[in-house]
Amino acid sequence: MMIIRLALISYLLFGLHTLAKGQIDQDIPNVVLDSMYLSDVESSDTPAKVLHAEPLYIDLIRDLGARKGEKEWNLGLGLTDRERFDEYLALVEYEWAPIDRLGLEVELPFSLYYPINGNAPGNRLNSIKVAGQYTFLVSERQKTSLAIGYIHEFEMNQFSDYREDRVFSGNAYNPFFIAAKRWGTNYHSLIYTGPFIQDHFGAAGVNISWQINSNFHYMISGTRNFIGIEFNKAFENGQFDMVIRPQMRLGIADNLLIGIVTGVPVSRENERFSSFLRLIYEPGH
Repeated sequence: MMIIRLALISYLLFGLHTLAKGQIDQDIPNVVLDSMYLSDVESSDTPAKVLHAEPLYIDLIRDLGARKGEKEWNLGLGLTDRERFDEYLALVEYEWAPIDRLGLEVELPFSLYYPINGNAPGNRLNSIKVAGQYTFLVSERQKTSLAIGYIHEFEMNQFSDYREDRVFSGNAYNPFFIAAKRWGTNYHSLIYTGPFIQDHFGAAGVNISWQINSNFHYMISGTRNFIGIEFNKAFENGQFDMVIRPQMRLGIADNLLIGIVTGVPVSRENERFSSFLRLIYEPGH
């Protein structure tokens, strides 16, 4: 199974590169197309903004250095093998920038379960998630952006418990910090880190984990397409866990992109292989 998955990833990455090349006007050098795209994003007659590749699994609330009026819809679908059951993930997300450099987001993530060996959890709307992110530093000279943000989740019980129990099961608090840098034209790096605190109603205390997500991407010349990798790391109660997520993004139209992610856990205690698809629509782009 692992060989099949790796072969599929290689095929998809090769296909992305081929499609990207097919989108480029061969009469225009890639370096010229890159300069045109960067100039469009980082135009000097609007508030400063540096183009960064955005990770696809743990994504940002809004582009770093967001400009007033930007908005985006996301639809996500995923599948995770958890040995005793399969978890199907679906999410709907809307993000927008009411003022320059400030991004806001509302997300509804759903989990549906299918038992394989034993019982499975109940289907649920995991939470109502609201978030904000502010880019406090944009350095065009250093091609660097820094941001802080906060995510609040109103966690919910499974659907079958709505009549017998309360709808909400607790709260989750997630302040975070982001640092991103572009190296030259094509190479991008980003770190996203912060504590994740869960406070369940009726529990004796809170559950705290520390998340560190590091990202590296290569944006294919002359396009908005990229290939890259996320390292989603978590520290909890002295334990370390990491999932490696190779990924790619493909521009279908000027305002429509699709992202494909594969998850490979370092340890299989909590989950096995996973896959995730993100459809990104930018109205008014």
